[in-house]
Parts: sequence; structure tokens; C-alpha cells
Amino acid sequence: MSKNSNDFNPSIREKILNEAAANETFPPAKPILNAHAHTFYSFNYKGYSPTTFALEAKRAGLEIGGIVDFDVLDGLEEFWTASRRLDLKGCIGLESRVFVPEFSERVINSPGEPGISYHMGIGFTTTAIPEEAQKFLDSMRHTSETRNRAMADRVNAYLDPLVLDYEKDVAPLAPKGNATERHLCLAYALKAAAQYPEESALRNFWGEKLGVAPEDLKELPDGRAITDLIRAKTMKKGGVGYVQPDSGSFPQMADMNKFVLLCEALPTITWLDGTSDGESAIEELVEVSRSTGAVAFNIIPDRNYTPGSPDQKLANLKQVIQLTEDLGLPLIGGTEMNSPGQKFVDDFDSAELNPHRETFLRGGRILHAHSTLQKAAGLGYLSDWAKGNFSDVHKKNDFFAEFGKVFSPKGEQVLLDRLNGEMLPEQVIALAGEAMGTS
Repeated sequence: MSKNSNDFNPSIREKILNEAAANETFPPAKPILNAHAHTFYSFNYKGYSPTTFALEAKRAGLEIGGIVDFDVLDGLEEFWTASRRLDLKGCIGLESRVFVPEFSERVINSPGEPGISYHMGIGFTTTAIPEEAQKFLDSMRHTSETRNRAMADRVNAYLDPLVLDYEKDVAPLAPKGNATERHLCLAYALKAAAQYPEESALRNFWGEKLGVAPEDLKELPDGRAITDLIRAKTMKKGGVGYVQPDSGSFPQMADMNKFVLLCEALPTITWLDGTSDGESAIEELVEVSRSTGAVAFNIIPDRNYTPGSPDQKLANLKQVIQLTEDLGLPLIGGTEMNSPGQKFVDDFDSAELNPHRETFLRGGRILHAHSTLQKAAGLGYLSDWAKGNFSDVHKKNDFFAEFGKVFSPKGEQVLLDRLNGEMLPEQVIALAGEAMGTS
């Protein structure tokens, strides 16, 4: 039997999790986090399952670990279980692309695609969601698969005689068949390596098809450089597989926000690096997003600075972090791990990120607290209980951040036994401290 925690068989992953929880000694948590790691349900370049990411987060001493997958919540239950078994503060999110009508003529954070924005929900706690939300979630999966199959057909025609069989070469790369563009790139790279086992033949094939001198190709057969090149040349704007999206290609932001709210999670704005026309108007974009329910903000820190080189991206990062603090938008951060070579956790000791460490930790703690309280008793960040107890968003953030700092999953049984909606915020904090043996 496989001993790999990335095995597609969930019973194998569960057994490995239980063995690790029982037998491993993990280091104390450090003030670092990754709340935005993709799993193999939507592409992780190391093939990490939700269980593996939770295990590696504990082994690395992360205070908070969170997963985010494209268009699916397939990893939710597994990651929730793993985070509880391992006493890991955690949160679970979903990412997709949406259309923003107010920015229909401006590029936001999907390069070359005016009006299209990567967008998120975070703080999901269950897959038992309302029927209306389930229909929306099902449509996201179906739309994604239809789009990818059509793209593969177009790329196949161009790369012939290198042709993918979607059922045999692509779908098996993801546990439930939720393939992404990155799965397609990997599938092409793997099949090319099998079809052209001699390196010179492989270089000549890709050189001709991708318009690059064969000797200039890097990281063959399936490293980051070649898979990113395949994606850029065949699937992104200007490539043979690319079709320019329009207003009907993706759901509107308002509709995705409605879905996230139905799931009692937090609609979340995402940020690339502030260099596009749309992100240059970030205050306007934030207000449009908030008008339909967005209450949190996501940043991938590693995209926003060059180590040792203060530049415009870093200036933009500082500006947008200040904006989130002013508006009371909890800030979520992490490294996606959906492209080879990306970090497991950001360098929060760097001169560029260290000044913002506490803001990212605060956001992660808020999401951990929301997830815990929502799951335990329906007292999450957007609950009626929260609305009744906090008229000011900054005071609400203070409460959820404090709870998230004090509480970890090992105290959950106390919450399940005693937490109720009649409690005042200070009583909930006191209960958290009691559950952790600190008061």
C-alpha cells in the first residue's frame, strides 16, 4: 500500500494523517502563515493533498494554514479534519474568475482581459450548502471543464502530432477531474516527453511549436519554465487555444458574492500588483466590490516586491495594505503553490514584508476565528450574532483577531459543549481562554 499522503485514495491519506498526529512531534508555531495554498483538487505543483498541506504547515511551524482551490470545495472536509487533528489554525477558500461590469473596459488582475477579475470567497466551513448555492457551485465546475476541453481541442489541432486525450491524459491528474490550465500544460509536457524521449527531438518539437530556439528552452521536460511557456504561447492571449472572454464567459462578481454569502463565508477581493488600469483605481474597485458584499481582501505577497529593490510594486503594496486597514478589510495572504518553484511560505523576515507581518497574521486569525465560531455555533464574522454585537467593523475585527490569536483547534470540544448565541463577545473570549487553559 502507498505511504504517500498525496495518494488519490482518501482512506490512505486519512491513515497517514492519523499516524502523523499520533506519532510526530511538531515544532511550536511561529508568526508565519500561508492562507492561500492550492491543493491537488485544482493544481499544486508538488501534488499536495489537503492533508499533505496541513501536515507540512505543522512541520514548518505555521501559525495559520489555509487552502484555496479553483471552482470547487472538494478539499474542504479533508482539510477541516486535518487541521483539527493537528491543532492547526486554518481556513478554507474558493477562487474563480468573475466579470465586473463597472470595469468592462479596464484590465483588473487577469492580464489582457478587461473586466475580468480573479475573485474569492474564504471562510467556508461545510459542503452542506443551500440548494441555490450548490447549483452555482456545480455551474462553476461545469463551465470550467467545458472551457478547458474546448481549449485542449484547439491546442491539440496546433500541436499535432502531440494530441491529448482529455479522459486519459488530463482528467486523471486531478482527484475528481477538476483540471485547470496548469494541468493541461503539465499533460502536454509529460506526453511530449514520452513521445519524444530523445532530448534533441523534444527540444526541436517545442522549439518549432512555441517559436523559441531549441537551445533556449529551459527546465525540460516538465519544469516551471517549459510549462509556463506552453501556457503563455498556447493558452494565454495571442495563443492558439485562447478565446477572448466576454461578459457572458464568467459569472458576475455580484453573483459570486451572493453564492459566498449563501455559504456563510466571506466574499473576498483579490489583488495582483497594482500596475493595471483597474487596480490603479483600487478605491473605486473596492467600493464596487463592497457594494455587493465583499468584506475581505487577498494578496499574494511574493508577487508584490523584488527582494532588496524598492520599486513601484512595493509602493503599491504598502498603499493597498493601508487601504485595507483603513476600511477594516481583513487581509488574507499566502503563496499559491500552483506553479513550480513557488515558496511554501512567504519570507516574512524580509525587509519588505516584515513591517506588514502583523497585518497578515491578524487577517489570518480573523478567518480562523470566523471559521471556528461559524462551524461551532453560527457566530461567524457575518452572522446575526456579530451584527448584533458590533456596530463598528474595527471593533469586530479586534474581537475576531483576539479570539483567533488565543484559540486553537485543540480546545474545540469546550466550544462545542458551551458556546451559544446568548454570550457577549467578552464571554466568548473568556471561554476561548478557558478552553486553551490560559484563564
